[in-house]
Amino acid sequence: MSGALVLCYHAVSERWPAPLSVTPERLRGQVELLVARGLRGVCFSEVALGEAASGTFAVTFDDAYVSVLEHARPILADLGVPGTVFAPTAWVGRKQPMTWPGIDQWLGTEHEPELRCMSWAQLSELAEAGWEVGSHTRTHPRLTQLGDEAVADELLRSREECERGLGRSCPTLAYPYGDWDERVEAAAGTAGYAAAATLPAGLHAERPLSWPRVGVYHGDAGWRFRLKASPLGRRARSGRAWSALGRLR
Repeated sequence: MSGALVLCYHAVSERWPAPLSVTPERLRGQVELLVARGLRGVCFSEVALGEAASGTFAVTFDDAYVSVLEHARPILADLGVPGTVFAPTAWVGRKQPMTWPGIDQWLGTEHEPELRCMSWAQLSELAEAGWEVGSHTRTHPRLTQLGDEAVADELLRSREECERGLGRSCPTLAYPYGDWDERVEAAAGTAGYAAAATLPAGLHAERPLSWPRVGVYHGDAGWRFRLKASPLGRRARSGRAWSALGRLR
């Protein structure tokens, strides 16, 4: 392990009880804990491309929920930590709530507004504030279930759309659902990405185009987060003993 910690969040909300959502208070407490330990916050690409030494951490957000702009940005700014957000480009700027397996159950409920995606203007605002904005493909599919042409289209077009929408290069990617294999990893390189993030149940070898992150979810309070973020917990997730610990994804 490199020693650098990469966390994966999704939405940030006071009221949404989805597994993919954390409260602002919990996000603040978790990042404060890392800062208090003497860790320095950096963007994802700095870790994955070897530009950040040990003693660093990156806070990433998948799906580009508007709540990340509303709640996560001021918290991280207050703590002096940059963020990284990965956007599904076919949804950026659309008024309709995002929809795919895993979040569909919230459609038609009081929490449907939580499914809003940021606009290019809002993503540009984050980029101007020092955040890194990367691709999360176009439509958020499971890439390993697509044919070669469809994978290439999702990866290349989303990178191009990010670059047009932001007016800057887009060298980073997060695989939707953390779903990737060697074929998808190779396609990411061909599509022009320099670094890509996974989200495995058990941590695997670190490579620029398949960099493992630690997922943080609604139930990760107290000891669960401290274990996940600790060197001991991460070493355990890299070994066969992880299944005995309940696979705290």
